[in-house]
Amino acid sequence: MNTLPDLRDTRGRPLRDLRLSVIDQCNFRCPYCMPKESFGPDFPFMSSSERLSFDELARLARSFVSLGVEKIRITGGEPLLRKDLPRLIEHLAAMRTLEGRPLDIALTTNGSLLAARAQSLKDAGLRRVTVSLDSLDETLGGRMNGVGFPVAAILDGIAAAQRVGLAPVKVNTVIERGVNDSQILPLVRHFRHSGVQLRFIEYMDVGGASRWNAAQVLEADAMRAIVAAHYRLVQDGAPQGHGTAELWRHADGAGSIGFISSMSHPFCGSCVRARVAADGKLYLCLFARDGADLRPWLGAGQEAALADRIRALWRARADRYSELRGSMASAPVTRKVVRMSLVGG
Repeated sequence: MNTLPDLRDTRGRPLRDLRLSVIDQCNFRCPYCMPKESFGPDFPFMSSSERLSFDELARLARSFVSLGVEKIRITGGEPLLRKDLPRLIEHLAAMRTLEGRPLDIALTTNGSLLAARAQSLKDAGLRRVTVSLDSLDETLGGRMNGVGFPVAAILDGIAAAQRVGLAPVKVNTVIERGVNDSQILPLVRHFRHSGVQLRFIEYMDVGGASRWNAAQVLEADAMRAIVAAHYRLVQDGAPQGHGTAELWRHADGAGSIGFISSMSHPFCGSCVRARVAADGKLYLCLFARDGADLRPWLGAGQEAALADRIRALWRARADRYSELRGSMASAPVTRKVVRMSLVGG
């Protein structure tokens, strides 16, 4: 019997997925997310007192679960910069969905700290990780992460995650035409037979990507054609569940590749995600202008009021920015949008 509440927004989309940011800081300066010219040493990141405590984050998560959320992805910034993160994961791992199942708890990371933390994350109850990796080439990779961090260390983190059972590990690669499109085939070759699911993402005009240019967008169909010219691919179906990646598998059984076409084929109509920044503001779209502050409802004994507030905000949700973007796709975003480092993509 279906016990999920019939909570839907104005377009009939249920609430199933929560992106929970624990910190807005990051030790990388990737140009499409936190370009170093915009996020310098004096940038006003949140102080520790401005960030929600783990108890507040857990209280918030419980309210979302009571409204039908089944999956929580921990994001940042770089979430592994948050001290004692396994303690929050333990709180989340103890929760159950409305149908009595364990939550699907995942984490997105740049991989820089993963080798040292993988075991403690797994022990706390984390189920899966997604690692951002835009190049296998050390020079290009260091340039793309903005701080010269070695690609080899990120690969060590991926291997550590696999060893401890944070599987399947996913690797997200944002492809920019003329920048790292030469890395598509090397990445495919590297991760074939590895058990890692590689996912290629179209370059998006997210908050903070101040130099976004439509000419640098390589559409997912073109990426797939590059791969298919060298490896036989078989379509593995449309995005699964409420996922965003169209999956293709190697015909020889060497694994699968996902293509996320957020620019060329927007998926607003099936978006079931809410995003909460580390300061407690709720964003109902990656391209939202402003967030709704949930902090006033995070006190002890206010669980019902918090759930009511989230319910009201979700029911009023009408966001479909990516679907409306077609007429302005040749120019960067000119309106104010939330920066991606606040809500984790």
